[in-house]
Amino acid sequence: MRISSSALLVFSLSVPLATQAVAQDASPNKAKNVILLISDGAGINTWHAASYYRHGALGHEVYDDFDIKLFASTHPLNTSNVPTHSQDGAVTFDAEKIWGKDKSDSVFKGSLGNYPGYFSGYDYLRADYTDSAAAATALASGHKTYNNAINWSNDNQKLKHIGEYAVENGKALGVITSVQWSHATPAGFLAHNASRNDYAAIGKEIIESGLATVVMGSGHPFYDQNGQAIKPKNDKAYRYVGGKEEWDRLIAGKTAYKHIETKADFIALADGKLNMGNKSKLMGTVQNNATLQFNRDGVSAGNLLPNQPDLATMTKGALNLVAKNPNGFLLMVEGGAVDWAAHANNLPRLIEEQIDFNLAVEAVANWVEENSSWDETLVIVTTDHGNGLLQGPDSNTHAYSDIVNQGAGALPLVRWHTDTHTRELVPVYAKGPGADFLTNVAKPNPGLATYHVPEESQHFVDNTDIFRTVANAFGIATPQAK
Repeated sequence: MRISSSALLVFSLSVPLATQAVAQDASPNKAKNVILLISDGAGINTWHAASYYRHGALGHEVYDDFDIKLFASTHPLNTSNVPTHSQDGAVTFDAEKIWGKDKSDSVFKGSLGNYPGYFSGYDYLRADYTDSAAAATALASGHKTYNNAINWSNDNQKLKHIGEYAVENGKALGVITSVQWSHATPAGFLAHNASRNDYAAIGKEIIESGLATVVMGSGHPFYDQNGQAIKPKNDKAYRYVGGKEEWDRLIAGKTAYKHIETKADFIALADGKLNMGNKSKLMGTVQNNATLQFNRDGVSAGNLLPNQPDLATMTKGALNLVAKNPNGFLLMVEGGAVDWAAHANNLPRLIEEQIDFNLAVEAVANWVEENSSWDETLVIVTTDHGNGLLQGPDSNTHAYSDIVNQGAGALPLVRWHTDTHTRELVPVYAKGPGADFLTNVAKPNPGLATYHVPEESQHFVDNTDIFRTVANAFGIATPQAK
């Protein structure tokens, strides 16, 4: 989809769908399990658009009933792509500047076209934004770092992530995503690398470390973006799965992992009927080299690829494996292609991907209520950053105007203001033991009233506080960089 942001995007009903260490508040054993769900690149209006399309109103998603509802800042340490070994270029963040309504005649040059500035607040949000690697590192390690880093510091040092802490404390680790399992967000909970783009090395580390009990995602070298079988052209086709040699070892059963790839096997795992043979760990690579669904041909929603599992099915399967650990688990679930749809300014598929994510959240909530309890399992639902600066159709004249609900099954009326990431304050929802840590560290920001949230939700934490919340909930003491 190639639409200039200067044009009103009105979709008709006919469109288908490390310097100073501090100790954690290490109250022991608050939570047995933590489940963190990340809708990649989902600003507040991504959540709203999906709810409008799905329910015709806000307030009907399972996370809307969570105890804690606030926001998070997401800026990186700096916007370099390599370690700088200095404070030069460090990003500063002033949440008050988000809401600036001074007229702006700037032009933001995006990949899809040029986006007029309109307001100073928009300009502020489109500057100095994080990438998914630095954001994943903040969420997983509690450290701000440079863009491009996977648990790697600006001083060129490896950073320990929450998955490692969880496993050290006897818990199982699970990581699943709707994009390649070596991509930035899943890699943040599994690996370390100075560059997110070193997929083969990241994939190899994920397999050879054996850290996780279960890993699932795409990146299959023998399938295209439409789930059609292909013959790999060269070794580059294996980059998302650790390289050809590592892939050959994986599918031959020569690693710690049982490998699955068919939709039937993902369903069997979700139903508790998959034969694991002599393996206790599982790697699932769906039959697609790109995403579960987003990268298929066309731009409209619907007509889903029939041979792909959905994120909810993968989530249920992952829970069946990690829950076998009597000491509990950490599970990260990513709706990764939400971000890809926002980069494309593709509203139908943005909503489609967000709904797929929301169904995974529902699967998690159902699992907690049927197999655990809200007294022993903490669930956090959030995003790593905004993308697209999606606003209402008249947001060129009225700053931060609401997107327009057209009822269930109809696309809301919107306007895009960029085709890349933003540093807007993004939603955080939490429920379960340790969730109140977020409210204890949150700072007020009355400007959030713009989103029509109650006063108690007009607060924000930093994305590094998500790491601290998880560690605190587990009762794990960690050195933490301010």
